[in-house]
Amino acid sequence: MEKAAMIATFFLCQTVLAVAQTAPMYQGQKDRLDSDSDGTVERSEYQAFMTTAFTSLDKNKDGSLQSAEVDKVLTTQQFALSDANRDGVVGQSEFMNRVMNDFTAADRSGDGNLQ
Repeated sequence: MEKAAMIATFFLCQTVLAVAQTAPMYQGQKDRLDSDSDGTVERSEYQAFMTTAFTSLDKNKDGSLQSAEVDKVLTTQQFALSDANRDGVVGQSEFMNRVMNDFTAADRSGDGNLQ
């Protein structure tokens, strides 16, 4: 499980950063996200991956991320940007809103897919 969490964490951070910067994804990232291997990452695939990533990152399984749980993969600034209500933790809805907004920003064609 620890290895799976580390892999998910690595790809989560790389993917979030790539999407946030609207940079193209690396093939390895795309392969991990493209669960049906059709060459595109659909919104539903991205959402499913990020839901799993959140679960992997939530070490104490309390439904939120504390900075100590993600300090090796997110900077203080990235954590603060994800903490929409500024309560010091990132709940699953805050996390998902953030990453799905990043997906929407990266989906330049508006077709619900990342190439």
